[in-house]
Amino acid sequence: MTTTTARAPRTTDRATTTAPTADGGRRRISARVRILLWLLLVMAVALASVAMTTRSYLLRDVDNRVNRLLTQETGEFANFEERGGDPQTGRPFTDADRLLTVFLERQYPDADEELIGLVGRAGGGPRQIRQPHDLPVALPLHRDPEARRRIFGSPESSGVLRRPAGEIRWAKVTVAQPGREPDAAFVVAFHPERERARVNTVFRTLLVISGVALLLTTGIAWAVAGRILRPVRVVRTAAAQLTEQDLTRRIPVHGHDDIAALAETFNGMLDRLERAFAAQREFVDDAGHELRTPITIVRGHLEVMGDDPAEREETVRLVTDELDRMSRIVEDLLLLAKAERPDFVTPEPVQVAELTADVYVKARTLGERDWRLDEVADLEAELDPQRITQAMVQLAQNAVQHTTAGQTIRIGSRADGPHLELYVADSGPGVQPQDTEVIFERFRRGTARRGARGSGAGLGLSIVKAIAEGHRGRVRLRRTPGGGATFALVLHAPRTVEGDPT
Repeated sequence: MTTTTARAPRTTDRATTTAPTADGGRRRISARVRILLWLLLVMAVALASVAMTTRSYLLRDVDNRVNRLLTQETGEFANFEERGGDPQTGRPFTDADRLLTVFLERQYPDADEELIGLVGRAGGGPRQIRQPHDLPVALPLHRDPEARRRIFGSPESSGVLRRPAGEIRWAKVTVAQPGREPDAAFVVAFHPERERARVNTVFRTLLVISGVALLLTTGIAWAVAGRILRPVRVVRTAAAQLTEQDLTRRIPVHGHDDIAALAETFNGMLDRLERAFAAQREFVDDAGHELRTPITIVRGHLEVMGDDPAEREETVRLVTDELDRMSRIVEDLLLLAKAERPDFVTPEPVQVAELTADVYVKARTLGERDWRLDEVADLEAELDPQRITQAMVQLAQNAVQHTTAGQTIRIGSRADGPHLELYVADSGPGVQPQDTEVIFERFRRGTARRGARGSGAGLGLSIVKAIAEGHRGRVRLRRTPGGGATFALVLHAPRTVEGDPT
């Protein structure tokens, strides 16, 4: 006899997962709901992936076990055919019918397994030899003659037979007399429906557990997200209640996490807003007061102006002076407003010594004083020469207003470490300590200065401060040795000393 051993191919069912898609709604939803939805989406995808992967692994395990079973049974039959003998004669089998009968009497198939011998016969389908073994399937192979015929007539040694009554995984070993065509076969048939049903039961159980986990996660995430976002809601409520008239609300800060940092940042912003609004209101009040005075003067003189030509000439002169003062105030206000723009200063390479000398020449025309050009910095710096000149001339004008004829005013520049300092020093009465910060505010003047008071609106030193800050610097006020006040522009300006190699 010759024997062909069937080896069942190893097949794998692949389970695929489809990522859920969500339509992005246009309506506005809260951050709490967004966090919850994203968490649920991630959890759902993760749990579904775990369930599908588990199902795929279990199905692959079923396929592997079926393949091993088919290979084992066909191998045992091939070995028995090759080495076994008929127990009645003690000699090798010469009849396929007897070989299949003896072998099947010694086998104990699994619950879903069928072991069948098929012997061909003329004029009909193959005759079967089987054990009295009932299977818990709708239509076993031993009751399906069409399926037996297809398996017996198949040239393959193994395969899968798909029927409406259920799938059959099979393998066979054909038996033939030497020199003749095969006229019998040993068939191993396995019905995988129950194994796959158990896998699907496990899969559905995992889905139910995942659903319960999602429900629990939803409740926990809703509570946790609400607790985490509570300070954010407080910030939103506080922001909604803020008005220009009431900027006093602050958010309580608890802990040291990111939410606490957000609350601190928001409180700092409220502090800056409150100061900005207060300064704005004060500025508007002061500007209104300063402009109201010349308007009142002009109106008063025009109302009492008579027909006398001399009186009319005097009235026109006074009105013109007041209008000029109003024009200067408006120009200064526009300049201070422009100081907030990034193009307020346009730096360029400037020879500081030449700039200092030009300021000295222009300042000498401001009044009969003992003008002196002090030290000069012999270097080149990145400055806006027009703005610096404007600030220095304003400082010189301030010095003239607080000195008398013949008193000394010195103008100079020098390098101060990494900074450049341009200064105007007078020999007047100086500045009282309580006025040190006040004089740089808009529409504010010192209360204890002596000397000739000008008719300015109190914007000159504010302009000087804005120009210094536009150069990333500041205005420094110090006492002049021997008496007086020294105002210095301390600028952080890139520079090169004259004569340095380039």
